[in-house]
Amino acid sequence: MQVTAHASEPLAFELTISSNQKDIAPWMSQHLALTRYQSLTDLDDQEMSQLMRDADAQARELLATQGYFNPQLHWQLDAAASANHRRSVTLDIDVGPVARISQVQIAWQGDIAQRHEAAAQREQVVAYWALPSGQDFSQSQWSQAKSTALRQVQSERYPQAQISHSLADVDATTNQVRLSITIDSGPQVTIGPLLITGAERYSTELVERLAHLTPGAVYKQHDLLMAQQRLVASGFYDAVFVSLDPEGAVDAVPVKVELKETLRQKWVMGLGVRSDSGPRLTAEYTQNRLPGLGWRGVTKLSVDKILQSWSLDLLAPPDAALWRWHGAAQLDHQQFTGYDVNSQRWRFGRTQREERTDRSYYAQYDASSSTGSLLGQRESVSANYAWTWRRFDSLPFPTQGLGGSLELGSGTSLGSQREPFTRWLARALWLQPLGRTSGRLAVRAEAGSVLSRDTSGLPSTQLFLAGGDNSVRGYAPSSIGVAQSNGAIAPGRYMATGSVEWQRPIRWNQQATDWESAVFADAGAVSNDMHQRQAVVGYGVGARWRSPIGPLRVDLAYGQAVQKLRLHLSVGFIF
Repeated sequence: MQVTAHASEPLAFELTISSNQKDIAPWMSQHLALTRYQSLTDLDDQEMSQLMRDADAQARELLATQGYFNPQLHWQLDAAASANHRRSVTLDIDVGPVARISQVQIAWQGDIAQRHEAAAQREQVVAYWALPSGQDFSQSQWSQAKSTALRQVQSERYPQAQISHSLADVDATTNQVRLSITIDSGPQVTIGPLLITGAERYSTELVERLAHLTPGAVYKQHDLLMAQQRLVASGFYDAVFVSLDPEGAVDAVPVKVELKETLRQKWVMGLGVRSDSGPRLTAEYTQNRLPGLGWRGVTKLSVDKILQSWSLDLLAPPDAALWRWHGAAQLDHQQFTGYDVNSQRWRFGRTQREERTDRSYYAQYDASSSTGSLLGQRESVSANYAWTWRRFDSLPFPTQGLGGSLELGSGTSLGSQREPFTRWLARALWLQPLGRTSGRLAVRAEAGSVLSRDTSGLPSTQLFLAGGDNSVRGYAPSSIGVAQSNGAIAPGRYMATGSVEWQRPIRWNQQATDWESAVFADAGAVSNDMHQRQAVVGYGVGARWRSPIGPLRVDLAYGQAVQKLRLHLSVGFIF
């Protein structure tokens, strides 16, 4: 590849660089100091010769950082003048063979060298060493490999670790490099007491329980990050910074927790648009410490032309194991095809949310009444357990991973004839990378059923409907169900949906952007007889944006059964 430096103003010389490696010429043109002297039009021949000698030495140093220790550099200086330059300088680079790693030696000093419990940590550093034998050498990769190894050591037990010795021993005659690095871990560090600042409205006991850092436990950087995330996610704090106290003890190091608390009360008003129901008004009131109870309460009202909803959530402070008491109530009025439904749900139990696992158990009361073609009041009580497991790489913008959830409930309908029932609902999401530029495959599945001799006495909230943003796109929310003789759609006992989506990054000038394209196909079915399910299909295209408030999804889907296009908008990643 050849690169020529041009300018509109007259130059002392024109510089042309070519190389047998396509990326070297533009890279050399960018870093070579010789280009800075092109504007000095009064350079004489002696000065020009000195500049070229200096440039030759610098070019060889630059090539050495890329692993080329035996390059052939051919310089040519033409003194013929032109309108734009007095001289012409040509540099042709034959980079020669690239040096390769022939040996890697990692040595240890400090506590990590003899501690048996740190053996796995030492093995991990060796296993994930970024420049193994046989790989091409470059200075940038060498520096990055050292930094990565040091961060691995500092992330657990040894935050004070440092590199005491490192050497890249180059044999230019054989184009081989022997690497050696010695990491001094320093002493093992354990978690000391919490030093909390900024706790005024809410107690320090709440901070300690949410942080969930045990004094005396071995230091792990991940534990501090999770403590910080739990404190932020609690809603009690606008900003949180958790770090080791650099002036603390050598072994049991105190942990600094710096807080900026939220207001005790907060009102949020919102006006938005839903793709299926048009304008939507929301109002939310949060009381972070209810008088006389000390629990957190959130009341929310949402109104649009299809759904009017009121909800109340009560959440107690966590105990030492991060379990909380939880109470909730929800009242809805919703329009369906051919009928309206008034429903209510009351719930009380305990919940625990951790980094990768959520658990809940609760008692629940449901009731619903329908107008139009489906009449009658239906009620039920049930005992339930919910479990969620997730292994995603980066929330809320995951690129790979797996998640699953399961809800199990058992109860009875209420009324003159009580009928016991069991209900289950399972969900799964799999994100599989396809390569740096090819994006990923997202596979989603959901299935559930209600097991009972007779479901006619169950509230509609215990049965299933499908359709909408996170179900089967191309169809309105809750529009996939059991068709009635009058054309109404009723909920059913069995439900299954699935989706396959290809998400591909959108690049601009060969650089990644915050946007992705998507191509997808969804399918789903709801029925009262698992042997007579009739699946409907939707497919389409969409866009994804890494917005400041979370992933924004815009999809245009075609519902094959209804033969219509439907726009879907949604924000956030929840699993």
